[in-house]
Amino acid sequence: MLELRARRAALVRRIDAATPADRDRAVDALRAFAILGVVLGHWLVTSLHPAGGGLRTSSPLSAMPWLAPISWVLQTLALFFLVGGHVGALSHAAARAGGVSYGQWVGRRLGRLLRPVAAVLLVWTVVVGVLLGTGVASGTVRGLVTLVLSPMWFLLVFAGLTALTPLVARLNPLWPLAVVASVDLWRFALDGPAWIGWVNVLAGWLVPYTLGAAWARGAFARRTPAVLMLVGAGAAAVALVVWGGYPASMVGVPGAAISNLSPPTLAAVAFGLAQCALALLVRERLARAMRRPAAWAAVALVNLSAMTVFLWHQSAMMSVTALGLLGGVDLPGLHTVADSPWWMAARLVWLPVFGLALLLLWAVFRTVEQGGRKKRSSGASRIVRTGGIATAPVRGTARA
Repeated sequence: MLELRARRAALVRRIDAATPADRDRAVDALRAFAILGVVLGHWLVTSLHPAGGGLRTSSPLSAMPWLAPISWVLQTLALFFLVGGHVGALSHAAARAGGVSYGQWVGRRLGRLLRPVAAVLLVWTVVVGVLLGTGVASGTVRGLVTLVLSPMWFLLVFAGLTALTPLVARLNPLWPLAVVASVDLWRFALDGPAWIGWVNVLAGWLVPYTLGAAWARGAFARRTPAVLMLVGAGAAAVALVVWGGYPASMVGVPGAAISNLSPPTLAAVAFGLAQCALALLVRERLARAMRRPAAWAAVALVNLSAMTVFLWHQSAMMSVTALGLLGGVDLPGLHTVADSPWWMAARLVWLPVFGLALLLLWAVFRTVEQGGRKKRSSGASRIVRTGGIATAPVRGTARA
């Protein structure tokens, strides 16, 4: 035990020592929080329980709508895109200044982003074949595949916005926000076609992405713009939920007539803006907290394989659920319907088990994200140089 603690302390010291003094650690912390928020959110609001000879998905938000505030804390996708826009804008500017072509720049960015996706698709293609070949109900297989693919939806949007960075980096966030408002007006107030809402998949996430690019240009050097955005967007989100008929939950709820997330609604975008404003307001305190070697080491390790964590967390939950079925007993919080506070209490107990399963999957697949190349540099140097979605910037600069 003492030896393990000594090794952990040594790794913490090496990571801290290998980090450039001017690196903006708050950006890495926001990215790690966004990734972990999505992971915990999915684990807390998704239940797989036996039904009709297969597995059916349910959500505690359907039976207990008063749990909606959980989604306000763990719906962190807006931060995901805020950081992406910030890092992408800095990185592209640095690439241009260094004479790196657009093709080289976008190839590096998307390669790190999409390599782990190929691994997930390959593994799950095999899994689906095995499940169908052994007689598992097609409805069960469809539900499992949906859970696996759902994180990729947003990753593909993120990849598209990354590729469009040279075109959208200087776009005022008010323009895509106006598109979202117009689409919702047409869709809900004027009885427009439901398909028009999918325009907001791009426009809705473009709002925090362009906000991150504006942050990279120094738009939030003073606190006043972020304070005004927090108050205005927060008030708008509350008003849309209370008087506008939008759902209180900021994640999708099975069986609900309207989802704030699929596709994004004006309420979700307003909420995301308020969340981004709060992040911008606390970033200096966050940077100070990241000066603590232990805190920074934890954040750096999450960022090292952020995409692996993001893409495999649903598989970790499903693996634990499937293994639990081998005992022939429906375990509370794992195989039971999410319809009571007792389910939520039991689910909290399972979170460390999901985390252990995810750790095992991370150990197997993390090298895919890192390109599988042998590094000459030390592990600590590799950790601080590598980001999960993109290499995190230092103040005023970025690596291509």
